[in-house]
Amino acid sequence: MSFFSHETACVDEGAIVGDGTKIWHFSHIQSGAVIGKDCVLGQNVNVAGGAIVGDRCKIQNNVSVYEGVELSDDVFCGPSCVFTNDHQPRAHSSMGWDVSPTKVLHGASIGANATIVCGNTLGEYCMIGSGGVVTHDVPPYALMVGVPARQIGWVCECGAKLDDALSCPMCGKAYTVVEGELKPNDGQ
Repeated sequence: MSFFSHETACVDEGAIVGDGTKIWHFSHIQSGAVIGKDCVLGQNVNVAGGAIVGDRCKIQNNVSVYEGVELSDDVFCGPSCVFTNDHQPRAHSSMGWDVSPTKVLHGASIGANATIVCGNTLGEYCMIGSGGVVTHDVPPYALMVGVPARQIGWVCECGAKLDDALSCPMCGKAYTVVEGELKPNDGQ
């Protein structure tokens, strides 16, 4: 495989890294991690064994993608965003680790310092604002902010907030809400 790994990065034997991916300073890719092609992993990124990163993902500095976290294609993780993977973590527990899976679907974006509590799914193209704390599933295209994160609007696939008519002021794409979920209008 052909990927770039900075001389200070550590890619363990048994990790799978796709072609064209770039792994920067002081990052650690653990055995059993799967990373797709054409990704960019910033400084001090950790991808644990059992974590899955799709194609063309951008993971900014200081992010740990733990076991049980799955990022689909084209996901953006802002600097220092946090994923958890156990609802009842204890250092002293003899019960063992109980990993609760988290899925981040195609095109979703997570802002800097946001926290994603495990066991939730972030819908395609949703956007989590910086510092938000996600405690439940997020609908596709939803714009979420706050602690706990709550929906304040909808975003386009290009990332712009939709106007009241559910049209994108940047690219012009139009949407419709169908049974509570935002859907792109056909023919767009």
